[in-house]
Amino acid sequence: MKSLDQSDRTILRLLQKNSREKLESIANETGLSVATIQRRVKHFKSTGIIQQETAVISQEAVGYDMTFLILVELEQEKAHQLDSFRKKVTAEPQVQQCYYITGEADFALVALAKSIEDFEKLTHRLFFDDANVKRFHTSVVMNRTKTGMTVPL
Repeated sequence: MKSLDQSDRTILRLLQKNSREKLESIANETGLSVATIQRRVKHFKSTGIIQQETAVISQEAVGYDMTFLILVELEQEKAHQLDSFRKKVTAEPQVQQCYYITGEADFALVALAKSIEDFEKLTHRLFFDDANVKRFHTSVVMNRTKTGMTVPL
C-alpha cells in the first residue's frame, strides 16, 4: 500500500470527523477536484483504510445507562477456545469492544447494560455458563471522559 500524502490525511481527518462531509467541502479544504476526492474515497473504502461508516448513538437515549470494563481470564488459551470466546463476545450486542491482551487477563471488554440486573444476566451468558472462563473482574464506569475510535492523522 502506498503511503498517505497530506491530502489523503486531510480527506481522512475530515471524513473521520463527519463521514457525511460533502465532497465539495473536502475539495475546497484540500485544493483537489471533487472527482479526485471521489476516487480517493473509493480507494480508501476498497483497500480497507475506511472500514465502515456508522452513526454514533447515545447509549442513555436507548436505555443503556451503565458501562462496564471487564477483564476476563480463561482457564486455557488453546486456539479453538480463544476462537470460541471471541465468537461468543462478537455475537453479544451488549459488548461494544473486545481486546485480546497480555498481562494478568486474557481479554478486556467494554460492555453496556440497562441495569445491574441486566448486567448480571450478561455475566451469566458470557462467563458463568462458560467452563473455560476462570475468572472475571468488573469495573463500573462512573463517567466517560473520552470515547471514540478516531485515529490520529
